[in-house]
Amino acid sequence: MLEVAVIDKPAAAEASLDPVRQQILAALVNPSSAAALAPLVGLTRQKVNYHLRTLEEHGLVHLVEERKRGNMTERVMQASAASYVISPAAMSALAPDPRKFPDQLSARWLVAVAARVVREVGELIAGATAAGKPLASYAIDSDITFATASDRADFARELGEAVNGLVAKYHDGNTATGRPHRLVVALHPSLKPSTHSPESEN
Repeated sequence: MLEVAVIDKPAAAEASLDPVRQQILAALVNPSSAAALAPLVGLTRQKVNYHLRTLEEHGLVHLVEERKRGNMTERVMQASAASYVISPAAMSALAPDPRKFPDQLSARWLVAVAARVVREVGELIAGATAAGKPLASYAIDSDITFATASDRADFARELGEAVNGLVAKYHDGNTATGRPHRLVVALHPSLKPSTHSPESEN
């Protein structure tokens, strides 16, 4: 099972957004059957089987094994991933294009850039998986608290200078064998913890 799967097909995205199917996918982190899932989602076994077939058609669940139960065959299924992300590619006509409004200080531009990361990395994961090869990637996720807005502005300026210096040092636009890479650096306020979140209870 994958830790995260990227959904990039409209029909698969639509199938995954159904509340009952989301319950089924969450339950199928561990292999289970329609009969075992039925009481968990409050549906008959037949209706759960219908949802399972739909999820299977879109590659969101897969068959683990078949068991004989009297004159019936019980199909044991498992979700293809522990969690899912819907790529903007599933809404290609509406997907944001960061090239249309390149503004480093715009939060909406940041969302467009993040959406492009999901779309492009999702496609790269699919290609690497099909080829049976690893995908080289790297990410940093850090938390930082600024004492003042001035400190935040200074940090952003110094970070930009440092990144631009590294890009200038390592970028080789004349190489014939090099592989282009995309670098994205983002800075935004952290969400405030919900009053019901695990963090607020510690």
